[in-house]
Formats: sequence, structure tokens, C-alpha cells
Amino acid sequence: MRRRWILRIVTLLVSAVVVHGDEHTNKYQDGEQVVVWVNGIGPYANRQETYDYFMLPYCRGIAEVAHRHESLGEALLGVNMENTGIDIRFKVPVQNKIICSKKLDSESVNDFTYAIDRNYWHKLVIDELPVYGYIGEFSIETASRFLYTHKNFKFLYNGDRIIDVEIEAEKTAMVDSRSANDLDGTPGLIQKLDFTYTVEWVETDSKFEFRYKNHISFFENKIHWFSIMNSSMIVLFTMGLVVVILMRTLKKDMIRYEGLAGEDGMVEFDKDLSDDYGWKQVHGDVFRPARHLTALSGFLGSGLQLGILAFVIILYAVCADMEMQLSLFYFEITVGAIISAFYAGSYYTQNGGKNWVRLVFVSSGLWPGTVALAVLVINFVSIYQKTSRAIPFTTMMAVVSIWSLCVLPLSLLGVILGRNYAGLPDSVCRINPIPRPIPECEWYAEPASIVALSGILPFGAIFIEMYYIFTSFWAYRSYYVFGFMMLVFVILVVVTSCVSVVSTYFLLNSENHRWNWTIFFAGGSTSAYIFMYAIYYFVVRTRMHGLFQTTWYFGYTFLMCFGVFLILGFVSHYSARRFIRVIYKNIKLD
Repeated sequence: MRRRWILRIVTLLVSAVVVHGDEHTNKYQDGEQVVVWVNGIGPYANRQETYDYFMLPYCRGIAEVAHRHESLGEALLGVNMENTGIDIRFKVPVQNKIICSKKLDSESVNDFTYAIDRNYWHKLVIDELPVYGYIGEFSIETASRFLYTHKNFKFLYNGDRIIDVEIEAEKTAMVDSRSANDLDGTPGLIQKLDFTYTVEWVETDSKFEFRYKNHISFFENKIHWFSIMNSSMIVLFTMGLVVVILMRTLKKDMIRYEGLAGEDGMVEFDKDLSDDYGWKQVHGDVFRPARHLTALSGFLGSGLQLGILAFVIILYAVCADMEMQLSLFYFEITVGAIISAFYAGSYYTQNGGKNWVRLVFVSSGLWPGTVALAVLVINFVSIYQKTSRAIPFTTMMAVVSIWSLCVLPLSLLGVILGRNYAGLPDSVCRINPIPRPIPECEWYAEPASIVALSGILPFGAIFIEMYYIFTSFWAYRSYYVFGFMMLVFVILVVVTSCVSVVSTYFLLNSENHRWNWTIFFAGGSTSAYIFMYAIYYFVVRTRMHGLFQTTWYFGYTFLMCFGVFLILGFVSHYSARRFIRVIYKNIKLD
């Protein structure tokens, strides 16, 4: 008997999984409820400044009202989905059905008036499809305000799937708030408003795989292909420079030093080079450990981690053909901590580092600490402005727990592994006991000039794509061309790597052996150009205003630029390091 009941329960559960369809499976049975979620309201010019939808005097519908459980990523972005209560059933048409009725007093009218005057909008999410609409409108001709109280839903479906949703709003005249008071000055009632809706179902032959086509048409134009061609030309140009340096300039240097070759053919730099100059003069200092070695090791480890993370997320988005959830980002940040710590620990050991405890905290806390500081500032402003973007305290404590219980131990493990299994010194030249003095050089070989000029070509390879990304994130478009993003990301890495080789040659040829930090900042300088473009975009391309939106925009833009700085800094430093090993590997010293 007991086994029979267990079998029945399992059968029911399996049946529920197989038969039941909803927004999680994107499949519906006839008559099944289609939930209309709302993700707050706010001024149109400030997309991220959102407030609770029911802060305005809307009334809820008769359908089951529930609060959707957001993922960790959505919670960190302040996503707050609520059911509007609009009763919509799959393939069931509705004509002028009342959602609810509301009697407005003067205070309610003032709230709607405030929202209409500031061009408030709302975002509905139906079967994972975003639908935007306004609260109302102001007529300049009649100096009247209109509140949208009726919604026409038009669903396009194919079989048991929803392909697209269109909404048209109809307006109802608003009465001036002053007429909401009785003659004795006490607040009175204006009128009874009926919030209604109509649902229309239209069958279509469009496939479910192309349901986002209407949301991404913004990207389908020739400018995007021009961006790729422009980036490809920059790649060819920088690779040409590298070939010239490796095949001609270095070869010419070697020929010039043929007279210094020993019996075994190796160039012996312990001979008299007093009349010579160039990159060969610093062979005894070029592998000297960098200043602030702990910080550099942490920067390099974090850059490697974020670079792998960016590549994996973009690749997953291309293969899965779907928008990424922020939860995946935080999951891979946690798991990738061991990769970051392993590289940081190995590099630290190879250069003679000793303070392992400090390295563990730098490696595990550099990027998470920067993110936490920026988010904390933004969250304080969110709470002050009473927006729905404020991150709950429980969510913040969950993130701290993840860092304490996962990231920190994994970082410790990674540093230990890097120290014990990849920590052998990699210097190919004997390091002089006394650092060589750095002579004066031409302006273009100065570290400041190299850093400033190195970021121009990589930024030129991606600046058109940056417009699409900024427009998607800060405007009302969904970014969905991850194939282009993958290609641009690869081009950016290649261009940065080539530029770092050129910059390293100029730096060493001026007999400056302090290349580590200079080349790291040279690669990361692209992020400074991105941030300057972000300022231009904010001032010229948007109408954003207010304390919250400004803090949100520049706070998260700073985090994005800092991430790019770490990634490209690692790429540049790694490429320069390999280049230096190649050109010095044949040096023989007694």
C-alpha cells in the first residue's frame, strides 16, 4: 500500500512537469493563465529610476496576485516583479473587461498629474517579452491631462507558444485636482474610473526562435558590418606593425651586434657595450620584479578571471541564443576566484614574493570589493530616493556570505596551488644587483605618452559597438547580437596584444626597464577612452537627469570600465611578457 501511494505521487509529479506549461517553459494550454508582470514605473528619460507600480493609485485586478521570486542577479539590479492581477487566458478573447474600479480623491489626482507631467512609463513583462507603455499624456492644445485606463492586448501565437505582444492604450480625461475639493475645502471625490482591457488573439506562422526580431531590428543595419570591417582593418594594421618590429627591426638589431657573438653563436652582453644603445642594454634589469608586486599580481589575476568570464558569458549567449542572467555572472565570479588566485600566486612566486596572506586578500577582494563599494554608494542613493532599485539587506548579506564562504577559501586554495605548482622563476637573464639608471628619452617613448597613445587603436576598433551597447543598456532596446559582440571582443584582445608589443619595444628601446606597470596601464588605458565616451553619451545622447540616475549611470559605467581596465591590462602585460622572453631568450651570460 505504501509503495502504491509513493508511485501515485511520483506519477502526479511527473505529469505536472510534463503537462503544465507557463512562462518558464513558454508553452501554454488553452485557457491557461498568462501572467502580466509589471516591473515598476518611472520617468522615461531616466530608465533606471523606477518606483513601485502601486505607489500610484492603481487598483489590482481580480486574478491571483503574487510576487515573482527574483534571481540573485535580478535582486542585485533591483528588479521587483509584481502581478498586475489582469486575468488573461491563453487563446481566450476578452472585450472591454473591467480590471477594477477606483474612486480618485485630490491626492490621487495629484499623484497621476505628477507622473503624467514627468512622462512616466511602465514596463510590463508577459511571457518574458518586455512591453512598454506610458501612464498618460498631456495635450498642449487643450491644456488637459489624460490618464490611460484601457489597454488593448494583441497576442500573436503559434501553436502553444506566444510569439509577440502588442499593447495600445486608450485615454480618459482627467479633471483638475482643484475640482476634487468640496466647497468647504475638504477633499472630495472626482469620479469613478474603470480600468479596463481587451484581449485579441491572432495566429501567426512566425517561429518561436525569432520572437525577439521586433525587439532587435535596431541592430540589423549596414553600420554594424562597417564597424566589423573597420575593426578588421585596425587588426591588420597593428599586426603589420608587430611583423615589422619582429622581422625587420629586431633582425637589424641582431645583425648590428653580430660582432659581439661568442663561439657558440650566443650574444654575450658582458662585453663592452659602452658605445651601444637600445633594448639590449637593459637585459640585466628587464626581469627585475615590479614595484608593488602584490598589487600587480592581484590585478593580473583579476584581469584573467574577468577575461575568461567575459568570453564564457558571450559564448554561452551566442550558443544559447538568449539574454544572459546576471546570476550566471556572479556564479562564475565565485568559481573563477580559484583561477584568479592561481595565476596571481604563480606570478607572485616567480618574482620572489613572500607576503602570501596579503596576496590572498588582494586577489579575492580586489574586484568584489570595488563592486561592493560602488553598489553601496548607489544603494544609499536608491534608498534616499525611495526607488525600487534599492537592494534588500538580506540580498547584500547573501552576497557577503558567498564571498566569505566560497570566494575567500577558493582564493586561498588557488594561491597555494599557484605557489607550489607554477611558481618557478621564469627569468631568462641574470638580474643585476643594482638597477640601471633610466636615461632621458624622446617624448613618444615616455611612459605617460605610451599609456595615453596605446588605448587609441583598441578604442577605435570598438567605439561603434560601444554605441550599440550603451543604447541597449541605457535606452529601451534589447541587446541580442552576441555574435557581433564575440567578434568585437576577440578583435579588441588581438589589437590590444599587438599594441602592447609595439609599446614594449619602444619602452625598452629607450632603455627603460620598468615596463610592468607601464604596459599594464597602457593596455588598460582603453577603458579611459570608453569612460570619456560615456560622458559624451550622457550629455549629448540622453536626457538623463537627477541625483539617482546620474549616480546609477556613472557608478555602473565606472564598474564596466574598471573591468575592461583589468582585462586589457592583463592581456597587454601577458603579451609584453611573452614578447620580452622571446627577444631575450638567446642571451647567454657568464
